[in-house]
Amino acid sequence: MKVRFGVGIGAETAPDELGGMVDHLEDSGVDSLWFSELVYTPAVDPFIGMAYALARTRRLKVGTSVAILPGRHPVLVAKQLASLAALAPKRVLPVFGLHSALPAERDIFVVPDRRRAAVFDESLHLLRSVLNGRDVSFEGEYFTVRCAQVQPVPVKPIDVWLGGSAPAALTRIGRFGDGWLGSFLTPAEAATARRRIEAEAEAAGRTIEPDHYGISLAVGDGALPADLLAAVRRRRPDVDPTELVAADWPDLHRQIDGYLAAGLTKFVIRAAGPTGRAAFLDRFTAELLPRQN
Repeated sequence: MKVRFGVGIGAETAPDELGGMVDHLEDSGVDSLWFSELVYTPAVDPFIGMAYALARTRRLKVGTSVAILPGRHPVLVAKQLASLAALAPKRVLPVFGLHSALPAERDIFVVPDRRRAAVFDESLHLLRSVLNGRDVSFEGEYFTVRCAQVQPVPVKPIDVWLGGSAPAALTRIGRFGDGWLGSFLTPAEAATARRRIEAEAEAAGRTIEPDHYGISLAVGDGALPADLLAAVRRRRPDVDPTELVAADWPDLHRQIDGYLAAGLTKFVIRAAGPTGRAAFLDRFTAELLPRQN
């Protein structure tokens, strides 16, 4: 299975830094660049960022880690993805999630009360339908379209990956997803999640490619900031945060070994702390590119 490493960026990357970062990654042979959905920050919008990065490069893949689908019309999202795939074939890697990790941003993606999961499921069904064919007519509980035509239809189907780790999320991934990008899970938890996804896919009469399982990780430069540790504790109060965020690169390598043993092969790595952007990218290239196969 192909082991690949990509760079994740978040709120700490200003728009005027993005061009230099993209050029560095393209020149260094890094596999991919991943944009987070962070509306109330200076971070570039994921779809705008993907278009910008694809226009500057010929090899680099781009993805979302993750974008929110419920609250967007899936036909318009399909049009965006199909357009990007037509401009840069085989280089668009969308990952979608249920809701924002930031509570303040959840009101932006409007869905009926207590129906977010149902809207997500229907959105995924419609998204995949219009990406894979023309003249799609669909009448669901939340969306109705007649003769929907998203053109150009991608020559190669676009793989739609999903995030999440709750039992309902793992069921959804097995039923609808082409891959999984997890976060804030130990290797043992990730292994359990993969087995659950595989079982749900089999029950739905589907299969997911064995190397379409990944995780987002953060690495520090010798110490982890107190505010980051506090944020991780709030999200996973039941786990020591040092099990989920690597303090340094040797610690990251140990974590990666655990996830590889759990059956995960795709890694999105972001900087944790005040490491300079150029220094982080140089270290990323030196440490992780030799581990690709």
